[in-house]
Amino acid sequence: MTQCPPHHPGLVGGPVYLDYNATTPVDPRVADAMAPHLTAHFGNPSSTHTYGAEPRRALATARAQVAGLIGARPGEIVFTASGSEADLLALRGAVLASGRAHPHVITQATEHPAVLATCQALERFHHARITVLPVDHEGLLDPAALAAALDEDTVLVSVMAANNETGALQPVKELAGIAHRAGALFHCDAAQAAGKIRLHVRELGVDLLTLVGHKMYAPKGAAALYVRDGVPLEPVVYGGGQENGLRAGTENVTLAVALGTAARLAAEDLASDIPSRITCLRDDLHRRLADALPGRVRLNGPQERRLPNTLNISIRGAAGHRVLDQAPQVAASTGSACHSGTHTPSPVLSAMGLEPARALEAIRLSLGRWCTPDEITAAARALATAAVAVTAPAGSR
Repeated sequence: MTQCPPHHPGLVGGPVYLDYNATTPVDPRVADAMAPHLTAHFGNPSSTHTYGAEPRRALATARAQVAGLIGARPGEIVFTASGSEADLLALRGAVLASGRAHPHVITQATEHPAVLATCQALERFHHARITVLPVDHEGLLDPAALAAALDEDTVLVSVMAANNETGALQPVKELAGIAHRAGALFHCDAAQAAGKIRLHVRELGVDLLTLVGHKMYAPKGAAALYVRDGVPLEPVVYGGGQENGLRAGTENVTLAVALGTAARLAAEDLASDIPSRITCLRDDLHRRLADALPGRVRLNGPQERRLPNTLNISIRGAAGHRVLDQAPQVAASTGSACHSGTHTPSPVLSAMGLEPARALEAIRLSLGRWCTPDEITAAARALATAAVAVTAPAGSR
């Protein structure tokens, strides 16, 4: 087991970073593993001469490391350039490979746009029928709703493991079982969950699963799709036979090594119960904010059934973007979108039934590997002070 660096050079001297669900700093150990493949080990892994040997070995090692994180076989891992591409390969690949004239795909309302937009494209260009199921006030899908929506034309169900805004954990194992009993494949976007909670593809019963490197301390541009042996997919890129023929193009060994190393480190963190430490910090942040702003802090999403690092709260009377603007000591995000200076509520929180005012008050605070107790104390103080400063006067809302 390699020792986690005590500090990250990109975070020293900057605001308290509480936006790990958006992206993570590249772990220095990941960067060290990548470096030789940018210089000495430049060969094409498909080459049979000496210069291809080390890249080929490194690619195989990385594939095994990613597989090890989720309980898969190395040959079931397909490297991609992003989670969005992996989602595209899973959804489009399954629909086109089904051979159905009007394939039916089921997803749910709080999925990542990579899934929802792909479903819309499948509907426009490939005659697919799409069902988007609602979620409850915690953002969870009712398994009974999935069972009722399945029919003989359903080829795929796609439901994320964990929501990127609230951290809500879907009942993936139960949902996958329901899909399989109806003869449908099951895809799970696990971009936010991988490395934060234990995932085992055999136990979950999923056929396809998306992982993303920059959510677990690898660089952007590194991702993978787990494809269960025997699942037919139409390729996402045509050409050579790389990645089991599903994604042509010479492999980016450097980024594969980064993802593999990140997966190995994540597995070590899970074995060492690092998520429990992060959960304690998250809950301490919540307590400090609730104590400083009595009666004003409301949790969005499940209390228990969520990622260990994610806290989504609304502060009564204080728009989330205004709080963060007033607290430059903290780097975090809201779920709202700004269009020409006008903020609109998060689609995720809206789908959960939150009234617009509360949705606009939301702040997502997501913790990670380098968060410390002192940082949590400082962040809570800065956010509480900012919330008081921007609170709307009584009667103005």
